[in-house]
Amino acid sequence: MNASYSTLIGAAELAQRLHSPDWVVFDCRFDLCNADFGLHAYLGQHIPGAFFLDLEADLSAPKTGLNGRHPLPDPAKLAARLEACGVSHHSQVVAYDDASGMFAARLWWLLRWLGHNRVAVLDGGLQAWCSAGLPLDSAQPEAPPATYALSLRANRVDADFVLGHLGQPQMLLIDARSPDRFRGENEMLDPVGGHIPGAINRFFRDNLQPDGLFKQASILREEFGVLLGTHLPQQVVHQCGSGVTACVNVLAMESAGLSGSLLYAGSWSEWCADPRRPVATGPV
Repeated sequence: MNASYSTLIGAAELAQRLHSPDWVVFDCRFDLCNADFGLHAYLGQHIPGAFFLDLEADLSAPKTGLNGRHPLPDPAKLAARLEACGVSHHSQVVAYDDASGMFAARLWWLLRWLGHNRVAVLDGGLQAWCSAGLPLDSAQPEAPPATYALSLRANRVDADFVLGHLGQPQMLLIDARSPDRFRGENEMLDPVGGHIPGAINRFFRDNLQPDGLFKQASILREEFGVLLGTHLPQQVVHQCGSGVTACVNVLAMESAGLSGSLLYAGSWSEWCADPRRPVATGPV
């Protein structure tokens, strides 16, 4: 029962450990078109004992118009929020959503940024939990006292880093958005369509099987190996529209044993807010 999970965890494995005192589960459901959806869904039913974290209120900082749609939260405020839910350095944290892991992976990445290794995403999300016939409830959990001290990791880069490495062999930029948005077509979330010059496209949903579970680690390793070519994992910079779905690609690489890739959290929504930064359209 002392197993540690740092990438993915199955529904059956979580169910076996759900009431362990050092395990903390978070419901990260969200809808980019309806900001009230996640909390409303959580209050209706959730995995027993789960706490709720909101993408915009808890897992992002306020927008300025220049820092992207989902800026990284203040680390101290996030740590305090996690403390209030009973998270300590010894906690095994599990995050889930109902959207292919895109919001749960954001929390997963943020915790790793804070220096926390024992954090995993529920493979297949709430759908996998329900498909296994596992229970839901609407009770509000109470958190035991906890303390959490920050130990930030250098697992991200900023716009200046990306701009300074455009066209350089030391950086492989992978964009997690859908292929049409990558090409600059059907852009509905950001004011400018296109992608960062030199980026390649790996749609975050390509990491999943038809049933919503992540592909086997060996398959992910092979697929990312084709993308990486001669690049090391540590030379990979992930981005998307606002630094959310890119975390799914980071998670997929880590689960495949390709450790150490970086996140450009501001992503396209920050990049395109400055007209001086170059933009590309069409396929690579």
